[in-house]
Amino acid sequence: MAMQETFERNVAKSAVLSEQQMPQVIPLGDVIRVLNDGGISFVLVGAHGLAGWRKKPRATEDVDVVVALRQVKKAVRLLLDAFPQLEEVDLPVVVRLRHRDLGDVAVDVMKPVQQPYMEVFKHTKKVTTDGLTYRIPTLEMAIVMKFSAMTSLYRADADKFLDAHDFVVMARENPDFDKEALSELASLIYADGGKDLLEMVRKVQAGEKLVL
Repeated sequence: MAMQETFERNVAKSAVLSEQQMPQVIPLGDVIRVLNDGGISFVLVGAHGLAGWRKKPRATEDVDVVVALRQVKKAVRLLLDAFPQLEEVDLPVVVRLRHRDLGDVAVDVMKPVQQPYMEVFKHTKKVTTDGLTYRIPTLEMAIVMKFSAMTSLYRADADKFLDAHDFVVMARENPDFDKEALSELASLIYADGGKDLLEMVRKVQAGEKLVL
């Protein structure tokens, strides 16, 4: 119970830091409430969703959720109705809801059309923050998500280094992960993904330098 409370407290701290440092952000709790009330099946990811596994909460400008593909349009409609200051930008893998005036992204509604996100609903953990219950990725899925991002051919280098930081912290701070599950999930990204991921984890835990 103590571990669960600490975990959920870190998620809550992430939300508080975001609101304190960036007044224009859409509060995490408001997004979760809208989606829950609308019966949307979603998983909280991004900086908020991984805060518990990182054990180091930080502020973020946006809320990232993976939404069941059949409910993406409904989720976007509900969020736009709740936050009329936002506008929709529909992209192949994500619907970005950004501030109409500022242009900053407030909510990313991610479509589960690529690995590992296609499998995320099978690998979740329920948490509760301020009376709101929702799902986040399991530790293994969280690590694989960061592995996928930091090895992507299409992601900017600056973002990859931030992903690598999160990857290192999660692998180091949570040593009791399931190696078999890690390997299986990473292998869905590309054939040798499982082998490459486990080698990266080994380096992190041995204190060796991680090269992207």
